[in-house]
Amino acid sequence: MNTMTNFSTLGAVRNELQEALKRMQFSAMTPVQHGTLPLALEGRDILAQGQTGSGKTVAFAVATLNRVVVSDFFTQVLVLCPTRELAAQVAEQYRTVGQCMANLKVMTLCGGEPMGPQIQSLRHGAHVVVGTPGRVLDHLQKRRLKLDGAVCRVLDEADRMLDMGFSEDVDEIFSFLPTQIQTLLFSATWNDGIKQMAENYLHQPHAFKAEQEEVANPDIEQLAYTVEDHTRISILQGLLTTVQPAKAILFCNTRKRVLEVTDALTQAGFVAAGLQGEMEQRERTEVLARFAAESLSVLVATDVAARGLDIKDVDCVVNVDVSEEVDNHTHRVGRTGRAGAKGLAVTLVGPNEQDQFDKIEAFSEIKIPAKGGQSLRFHANRIKAPVYQCIVVNAGKKQKLRPGDFLGSLVKDADIPADDIGKIQVQNSQSFVAVKARSVKRALLLFREGKIKGKRVRARKLN
Repeated sequence: MNTMTNFSTLGAVRNELQEALKRMQFSAMTPVQHGTLPLALEGRDILAQGQTGSGKTVAFAVATLNRVVVSDFFTQVLVLCPTRELAAQVAEQYRTVGQCMANLKVMTLCGGEPMGPQIQSLRHGAHVVVGTPGRVLDHLQKRRLKLDGAVCRVLDEADRMLDMGFSEDVDEIFSFLPTQIQTLLFSATWNDGIKQMAENYLHQPHAFKAEQEEVANPDIEQLAYTVEDHTRISILQGLLTTVQPAKAILFCNTRKRVLEVTDALTQAGFVAAGLQGEMEQRERTEVLARFAAESLSVLVATDVAARGLDIKDVDCVVNVDVSEEVDNHTHRVGRTGRAGAKGLAVTLVGPNEQDQFDKIEAFSEIKIPAKGGQSLRFHANRIKAPVYQCIVVNAGKKQKLRPGDFLGSLVKDADIPADDIGKIQVQNSQSFVAVKARSVKRALLLFREGKIKGKRVRARKLN
């Protein structure tokens, strides 16, 4: 890891952003921040390799917010992301980094969400728009969104946008932007498509490529088990009761497999939920909140969850199917073993998947130990139950609530031991509170009959 430098050394960063970084307890920059921010703050175009967890979002949020004039109420920054989940997280990070910029407005424009509220919000305008290409283009074509005053544009997970076929939409969106504009392009990989994007959109860019040890954690143990197609799920169940992870992500290649695996695990007694593209945004948000709150042990997902989701402390990743894309295997495996913690990644290899698995080993330049899956036995009494249950509350940052407000009320007013309260996630208009099972009734009673910071709220337990 490179020697890190303090944010305070960046004299070009406005005071409001420096104050926000202090509140976030960010002092030392990560390599991707140190390698891109100084020149981005000077207005240079940036081409950077940065994976989830590398600090790239803070890097481009600081660089672009530094140029926003809050008194000018029009869109000055456009950020394009490949998925709704990533767009929501990026927007939340912008709000956090910009928390000391009075009256800053950040808006998300994503497909799969109701059009009406977006149209209404666009009438009031926003300084920063974060969205997926299809929905942003829709609003531009119908003249609901204007970008002629934009000074910065960001492409996040640009390689993923290429994979998902967004390149034509991105071209058209950029035609609505001024020709003189700063462009920041972040990508997990640098393939031919990214290089073409860089040539098309960037002017004399500063290129930063993270060293391998900066984007990969060596403390990930990889194993493989051979399976037959008809034994895959029973061996998976045996694996989960052998390893007993508190939090595991199971990757599948198709939505159909996600549903099949989720149903089988739930019927067997696991607390599991699926994450795939056809779900409504509310469902996806709640599933991810439960997983973050440790009220959900097993998240079953397509590769939409492999990148862009800020999911921490994952003990184990299981490739239920061998990844069809070699580099996707790396992204899946990288969900575990973060922040210096050890991780475990297991791949189930069927008879028709051996060739692809061999390619993955060759690409990774490692030999993954393989065993026969029949050695794994399912034991229902070894299923690890979640420590917490998750409560969703219909109030958040818009109501000026902070995690400390919930914690204080639960401890003082509901007489719940502080040790019984887990992760508290305060979002824009709702919050998620993790509470141990024995204290859930008291917490719900407080939310239903009491007040949080003088405000009445509604709450329900997420199942």
